[in-house]
Amino acid sequence: MEGVSNGGMLYHEVQESKLCAVHCVNTVLQGPFFSEFDLAAVASDLDRAERQMMVQGGGDFVPEQSHNVSLDGDFSIQVLQKALEVWDLQIIPLDSPVAEPAQIDPELESAFICHLQDHWFCIRKVNGEWYNFDSLKAAPEHLSKFYLSAYLDSLKGFGWSIFLVKGNFPKECPISSSEASNGYGQWLLPEDAERITKSCNAAQRTGGRSGQTSWPSDPYRQYEEDGMLLDQEDEDLKAAIAASLMDSSPAVSSKPDTSENENKDKSAANA
Repeated sequence: MEGVSNGGMLYHEVQESKLCAVHCVNTVLQGPFFSEFDLAAVASDLDRAERQMMVQGGGDFVPEQSHNVSLDGDFSIQVLQKALEVWDLQIIPLDSPVAEPAQIDPELESAFICHLQDHWFCIRKVNGEWYNFDSLKAAPEHLSKFYLSAYLDSLKGFGWSIFLVKGNFPKECPISSSEASNGYGQWLLPEDAERITKSCNAAQRTGGRSGQTSWPSDPYRQYEEDGMLLDQEDEDLKAAIAASLMDSSPAVSSKPDTSENENKDKSAANA
């Protein structure tokens, strides 16, 4: 039987700026292995290689703007792939044929990466138990085997891209190392993570979610329409999944839509 890693501790990073890709990679590896500067270096190498390929291919236009990192720190899937390749790990789209076993029995895998718009987070099995290591959450959230499958299905239904992570995951990270503290990383016992999660959930129920982006509907709505509604005893589970999806939603831009005014101006000009 495989021994307990990291002394039974869970490694979690809380959201800093738009560094969710950094947090995602580190929680996959269960330790503070990468900084934003490390991923920026990977992005720079990828940009350089892409520009070189375009020049060699006779391209007339070579973009100066990076496709692999934005100015505010969001990284591409290619950057995450390159970073995890250092640890002999592969990122595979969950909907690809090679990942079919994971589609059928996701609980037999070790990690998934989820992405929508500009937010990344990791779902990881640690010491035989599954956790949602979303950096928008204060602590890792425990997922049962049933919850895992239902949660992945719900994410896919809302348009999230899901990737399977395969390979030889690091067994240990030196918790006492000075590198273990990067300002937003923390080590937690499973019982401490559970206590923090319950406290946050209770605060959300009593205090509301003002200012947070909400999902348009309950993720189980489609199940209900298809005659696959879960039993009444699973109402708490459904609510928890909906809340988790709401917490994982990237912020929606508040930029006003000017298309209607532009059309009016054009009509007036043509009159």
